[in-house]
Amino acid sequence: MDRPAPPDVPHLAEVTPSLLAALGTPGFENTLGVAEVSSAAVLLIDGLGAELLDTYASDAPTLARLRSGTLHVGYPSTTSAGLAAIGTGMCSGQHGMVGYSFDLPDVGVMNALRWRVHPWGEDLRGTVDPAVLQPMPTAFERAAMAGVDVNVVSSAEFTHSGMTQAVLRGGRYVGVHALGDLSAQMLTAVDQGGFCYGYHAMLDFVGHLYGPGSRAWRMQLRHVDLLVATLVDELPPDAVLAVVADHGMVEIDESVVDADSSEPLRGGVRALGGEPRARHVYTVDGADSDVLAAWRETLGERAWVISGEEAIDTGWFGSGVTEAIRERIGDVVVASRGRSAVLRRTVEPIESSLRGHHGSLTSAEQLVPLVLAYG
Repeated sequence: MDRPAPPDVPHLAEVTPSLLAALGTPGFENTLGVAEVSSAAVLLIDGLGAELLDTYASDAPTLARLRSGTLHVGYPSTTSAGLAAIGTGMCSGQHGMVGYSFDLPDVGVMNALRWRVHPWGEDLRGTVDPAVLQPMPTAFERAAMAGVDVNVVSSAEFTHSGMTQAVLRGGRYVGVHALGDLSAQMLTAVDQGGFCYGYHAMLDFVGHLYGPGSRAWRMQLRHVDLLVATLVDELPPDAVLAVVADHGMVEIDESVVDADSSEPLRGGVRALGGEPRARHVYTVDGADSDVLAAWRETLGERAWVISGEEAIDTGWFGSGVTEAIRERIGDVVVASRGRSAVLRRTVEPIESSLRGHHGSLTSAEQLVPLVLAYG
């Protein structure tokens, strides 16, 4: 578990371009070798790590049987970055969703999923324009402009979210409420041809609460497998379904550190972003080297602790990091190892109470399955 993902594994950002290329859409490259089809769908199962699927394959026989490969999700291994990779076909250093939360000039630390000042502050939908925060054309927009019928099938509560508008814009949004209408709406879209993206969140939710591999998590995995089996059974001819995930998950242990009560981790720190397994540390002017040294000494073998510049130079955020996105990356970047984490029990009581976490560079978090099924 405690090792980085191998560099030769394809990236999650390759999925949507490959499916669109398989549809014959100009401007996209089929790096995953998907067969030519007339309709394509991708279903993202939040929190389904490849190592978890391997371990609990008996609970997901359809997924295990149809698995055709493995992807890595890039840093950070978190939902905002994963959804953006699917929606834009780019890595985090390009689409700019560099964390669960990150610092924005004149705004402060912003929670990308809630589109609020982190953790539960002002609603930013009126002040932070999604098309400005993420100005690159999405893969969905490019496909729609090329004449592809694009549908986004996800929870009705996310219909008008800032995150949806930032990284999933370009398709017709179909809001759903349960597994039944998720599968029905995805199949309807595939029957009509074109491209469909679907999203299911509950495996991740259960994993956060009870831990990945817990009895509750395994029961939820069985429901996910039934969802996939239903979709596969009713795929029309000349259609493909890709099932992927945005990250895996680990259960944290007693090696965690509470940044809110640790004096060495507070000195020289202006703000903290990210999440417990993937922290952005923003320093006061002139304190970069001191903060880097203090975090390294305090966390020791519990985390990889490097400067933001080193993280960019070594490719943690992919290639082509712009200056605007560089400002969102911490002066110090911290990726937890093993089952440790950097909690904030005062500022982030909900996140700090959870058993399952993700975000870091370990293979348990980075590697996700690629499942391909043809009608």
